Amino acid sequence: MEILMAILIGFLFASATYLLLSKSILRMIIGTGLLSHGAHLLILTMGGLKKGAVPLVNEEGVPVTDPLPQALILTAIVISFGVTALFLVLAYRSFQELGTDNMDELRGTDGNE
Repeated sequence: MEILMAILIGFLFASATYLLLSKSILRMIIGTGLLSHGAHLLILTMGGLKKGAVPLVNEEGVPVTDPLPQALILTAIVISFGVTALFLVLAYRSFQELGTDNMDELRGTDGNE
């Protein structure tokens, strides 16, 4: 299971890097979202994948899953949704004002003045 998760995390990181290197703001926002999902899966995998165990602490010694990675991921998901919403609003507003989402045209270089 960890091998499959490692492949999926690598695919998400590679896709996110490709999208972050593009010139479109919308692609960069999608890349940021993919990168955050890859980080969430990485934290979950590093915490240990136990099939059938619940994330609760018991006193009887029954195998349980560590609840800390899940709590960290839940917090990170909420923060990433907020950051993504902020990026989308800023991108939409800049598109309304400037009429483009190309980073080279937003920079104002090479004949775009």
